[in-house]
Amino acid sequence: MRARIVNGLLSLSSRMGLYHAARFASPNLLTVLNYHRVDDPHVPGFDTLKVNVSATPSDFARQMDYVRKHYSAINCETLISFLKGEADLPPRAALITFDDGYYDNYSNAFPILAERNLPAVIFLATGFIDGSASFYWDYVSYCFYHTAKRKASLPLLGECAWEDEPSRERLLLRWIEAVKRIPETQKNEYVSRIGAALEVDVPAQAFENLHLNWDQVRAMSRSGLIEFGSHTVTHPILTRIPVEQAAYEILESRKRIEEETGRAVRALAYPNGGRADFSEPVMQAARDAGIEVAFSLLPGPTRYSTAGKNALSIRRIFLAHYDTFPRFLAKINGLSRLS
Repeated sequence: MRARIVNGLLSLSSRMGLYHAARFASPNLLTVLNYHRVDDPHVPGFDTLKVNVSATPSDFARQMDYVRKHYSAINCETLISFLKGEADLPPRAALITFDDGYYDNYSNAFPILAERNLPAVIFLATGFIDGSASFYWDYVSYCFYHTAKRKASLPLLGECAWEDEPSRERLLLRWIEAVKRIPETQKNEYVSRIGAALEVDVPAQAFENLHLNWDQVRAMSRSGLIEFGSHTVTHPILTRIPVEQAAYEILESRKRIEEETGRAVRALAYPNGGRADFSEPVMQAARDAGIEVAFSLLPGPTRYSTAGKNALSIRRIFLAHYDTFPRFLAKINGLSRLS
């Protein structure tokens, strides 16, 4: 009931022009959109984390049409110049970002961006590029989606049962949130036990072509539209590891991208990106690694004046495939409470 009421209010707000008015009343807001994957999570055989899909290709195209029409799309280089006091931002500046480095960024998102001449930055977890290893959440999702069981004793959660696909999905997300709270040094141990608990053998080729390879990265880089930034090497939550290790993760990711593309890397997106997932010591490690702008997942947009004072904690707007278009409009126009 609440969801229907909220969606009705969002649709009404869109028809009344509320978002249009909000946008033009505040032209000095930096809008940074955050995507992860552009794909259809409802197709048969989709067996990686569904909530990590930010938009279907058709929804993404519609969203990009809106951004192109109503915002001034900038690249990361322009933002860095502004943060250093070397340039001004245009009114209603928008930066399009992607996290992790999934193949569909190349196959689905890149053609849509190129057709509209829209720049974007992709933050790469370099340890997963050009390989068959998966992020732990995709491995765990595969196990949940392929199990024949309806109850199991799960590491971290104990005895659990599920009746249907929605309850299984809720349990999967609950498990992923639980594993985020444990020390990084213990995470792999718990992840490795999921397959046995659910009686699923994950084939070696299960995650082939799930992530970008370096040839695809270089092709997008050569287009002049796509920049690349660091998302660390192994995607740890940086406040849950020693600061020396965090520094290594940031620097090594940056160096690898520079080696592969021949272009300077000065931007970072914090893994997970919540308020507890980056800190002053982590930000100092980023500075020491040559990072000049870093992004969280605290909700935006951000006033230009605020962004100029917080170059290493720029807010972004997290987008999800279940966002209706009115909800998308509410989010990017800063009406986060309504959305």
